Amino acid sequence: MHFWTKLNHKAIYVVVLLTLKLPLSYAQSQSAIQPATEQARGISYIWWSMFWVAVVVFVAVMLLLAWGLWCGKSKKPTQLSYLVSRNLVIVAGIAVPLVTVICLVGGSLMLGRSLSASPPDNALEVRITGWMWWWQIEYLDENSNTIATTANELHVPINRPIQVYLESGDVIHSFWVPQLHGKTDLIPGRTNSSWFEVDVSGTFRGQCAEFCGLQHALMGFLVVSEPQAEFDAWLANQQAPAQPPENNEVLAGQRVFFETGCHQCHTIRGTDAAGTAGPDLTHLASRQSIASVTRKNSRAHLGGWVADPNGIKPGAKMPMSQLDAKELSDLLDYLQSLH
Repeated sequence: MHFWTKLNHKAIYVVVLLTLKLPLSYAQSQSAIQPATEQARGISYIWWSMFWVAVVVFVAVMLLLAWGLWCGKSKKPTQLSYLVSRNLVIVAGIAVPLVTVICLVGGSLMLGRSLSASPPDNALEVRITGWMWWWQIEYLDENSNTIATTANELHVPINRPIQVYLESGDVIHSFWVPQLHGKTDLIPGRTNSSWFEVDVSGTFRGQCAEFCGLQHALMGFLVVSEPQAEFDAWLANQQAPAQPPENNEVLAGQRVFFETGCHQCHTIRGTDAAGTAGPDLTHLASRQSIASVTRKNSRAHLGGWVADPNGIKPGAKMPMSQLDAKELSDLLDYLQSLH
């Protein structure tokens, strides 16, 4: 017990992360009480209201219990009159709980109405499709045509409404970024929608919040909010096709990509790779993470993922590669050139 009392919350958090083998660089807070949007603030207000009501009730019960114990031990126990006892039961046992429940339920209904309101007309439209176990993110133009595709990393401009259309390509998933909004389910054959407007720059971690199979716990994603100018530059880069190989090593890696069949599952715009079973890799090197925020997007982690995906995420749909060291190195050169 002495050992555990000396551990602070941060230390315990690190122990849990190491146990789960999650990278600390992507252990952003997933707290609904640290909101970054008006929708999340509404949820936070309800949470804090419920918390403080619970605190008041707890303190009141403890005080009554202490008073009862004190009276019971005294030589002349205090006896309440019938009228006082009846009024105490009516007020503390009926009136106060009833008013509290009405206020909390009313607040929840008002919040639900606010969360389900339609977004403003100038909202940026994004379609997000959940797959086992990753996220496909498509940016849409005013005609709902896809203009850019990425995976597991949603970039949004600050102070602009974001309308997200949520779909599933296989089983039920749930889109949840605690600091931005409540969770919204992705149901096969149906399109659900949600919207939010981030008012601060930052990176927020999201998660699938509906059990969807073996790697449900490692089906994460990032939301990066940034000023409009930075977002415009990022989106323009995402719309561009991949740059052709600049040297022999990168060209050799491109040949490995096609000869080993990677193009059958992945798309790289500007090449003949047009697979749809896995994430679009056109600008893979510009992303912060790989494998749905399971690992940082570094050469070492990328090499481990390519060589043995199931070693990182057991059950992953991507098969193990049979590359020798030279082929793997060349392929990594090519993948890391896709900015």
